[in-house]
Amino acid sequence: MELLILNAAQVRQLLPMAACMDVMAEALQALGRGEMQNPLRTFTWLPDKHGLLAAMPAIAPQVMGIKVISVMPGNMDTEYESHMGAVMIFDTTYGRPLALMDASEITTIRTAAVSGVATRLLAREDASDLAILGTGIQAISHLEAMLVARPIKRVRAWSRHQENREKFAAQAQTRFGISVELTETAQDAVLGADIICTTTSSNQPVLQGEWLLDGVHLNVVGASTRQAREVDTAAMVKSSLFADRRESVLNEAGDFLIPKQEGVIDDNHIRGELGEILLGQIPGRQSRTEITLFKSLGLAVEDLASAHYIYRQAVQEGIGTAVEFGSTRH
Repeated sequence: MELLILNAAQVRQLLPMAACMDVMAEALQALGRGEMQNPLRTFTWLPDKHGLLAAMPAIAPQVMGIKVISVMPGNMDTEYESHMGAVMIFDTTYGRPLALMDASEITTIRTAAVSGVATRLLAREDASDLAILGTGIQAISHLEAMLVARPIKRVRAWSRHQENREKFAAQAQTRFGISVELTETAQDAVLGADIICTTTSSNQPVLQGEWLLDGVHLNVVGASTRQAREVDTAAMVKSSLFADRRESVLNEAGDFLIPKQEGVIDDNHIRGELGEILLGQIPGRQSRTEITLFKSLGLAVEDLASAHYIYRQAVQEGIGTAVEFGSTRH
């Protein structure tokens, strides 16, 4: 029995952003139809709380899998990424391990791709002014997704460190041929923007509701625990909130849970899931002046669908390293 191993470069080669956005839309629809299982992720903290191990399983009709990642916030000042791990997939007929692949690259691409799907569904058709808060790996991936989703003409970016801002602008110019205006404050970046992506590692709000103009669409991505948020209460209250999955927002999203604890919103503030819009079960944006907010938490079904797509492409193109793994009954 062989196991196919795919590294980060191979994952990147086999999962282009536009294709991933289509795969994510299909996965969210399948989840909405009840065809995929997506248990909540589990976290196991290290004894001193400086990092954790997270496990995210999912099951689809043809394939099942799990993403296991370490989350080490302190890595921001080292050569290592803050999130590292692997996605492993199995067939659902015999339970055979099929492939093991780099999780960081899958996470980077599919997270932005889901925001791209949300932007297609919720941003105004003519949205062209983009602001990105944060200038790390998710920022550059989100820039790519936004360029696919809408006819972006202007890009502004902010993060706390000038060196990171300049590095981001250079990457954007090299990879996409687009100039990025760098700002000294988050407020300067978002004023007048049609689309705002928050991709920071901050635990405290970096985006204030009073800065938001009518009609803007927000992709709120960075915070993924109950205690952390990137947008303040005012921003959440004045926005129509959409989720990748309602259960995840109710259990994991500090951006939602903190205003809920303050008593200013309740569970009905969640308008619905992206999959429900895609399936025609609920409307998305309902006016040009509505402020829409997609709260991204990342789902195991998104990792599974991405990995299955990568695996099929790899087999078709003969990419990856096959190793003997496990045994069969003699």
